[in-house]
Amino acid sequence: MPRIHCSEPLAPGRSLALPAGAARHVQVLRLQPGDALTLFDGRGGEYAATVQRMGRSEVEVQVGAHDPVEREAALAVHLAIGMPANERMDWLVEKAVEMGVASLQPLVTAHGVLRLAGERAQKKQAHWQAVAVAACEQCGRNRVPPVHAVLPLAAWLDALPAAAQARLLLAFAPDARPLSVLATAAGLAGQGVLVLGGPEGGLNVQEEAAARARGFQPVSLGPRVLRSETAQLTALAGLLALGESRASVAPAV
Repeated sequence: MPRIHCSEPLAPGRSLALPAGAARHVQVLRLQPGDALTLFDGRGGEYAATVQRMGRSEVEVQVGAHDPVEREAALAVHLAIGMPANERMDWLVEKAVEMGVASLQPLVTAHGVLRLAGERAQKKQAHWQAVAVAACEQCGRNRVPPVHAVLPLAAWLDALPAAAQARLLLAFAPDARPLSVLATAAGLAGQGVLVLGGPEGGLNVQEEAAARARGFQPVSLGPRVLRSETAQLTALAGLLALGESRASVAPAV
């Protein structure tokens, strides 16, 4: 059954015209009056719905019962990304959302090829947020993780609040510790984990020093040099697996 994100608040029994993006999705799928679909508005759970009317550019639906099902990860992992070039950032956003990332922060860094500012940065942010929505529609998530506005790394570091979560820095450094060791030592409770990784070529010496000064601890993913997007997803997968294992052995209250 098709799953479609609706930015309008949903409620059982409500009849509404879908927003433009959702309506186009229904039309592309060639659904007809009487066809069933699933809607979610990002506020929790999902809703059964039925197409009532198809117009040239409008689609009206009848919202049915609410299912409070959630498919979020046991551990909130936030990725701060020195943006890779070309379509690699699109791919990274899509796969990270499918896997269960809690949020994504695109960053402009010294070695980054993709350098965005102003209107171009705003358009890219909107595009990546749409990629995140489509990934949620595909994978079954009912809460859409935010893709934050593009920021220079230095400005983002300066604006970080006092550490309320574990902070990990993907780095080839002599003092970097394995992900599983460092994550376990830092703890997997509270407000989750924030992972910072550089673009192609990584962060430079000054950027790494600034990150360490803000509480980021260097972490190693092994002896091989991974592409930036591969490293981010490897760290995400490892942390989510640790979070799931912790959740599965948590004592019942």
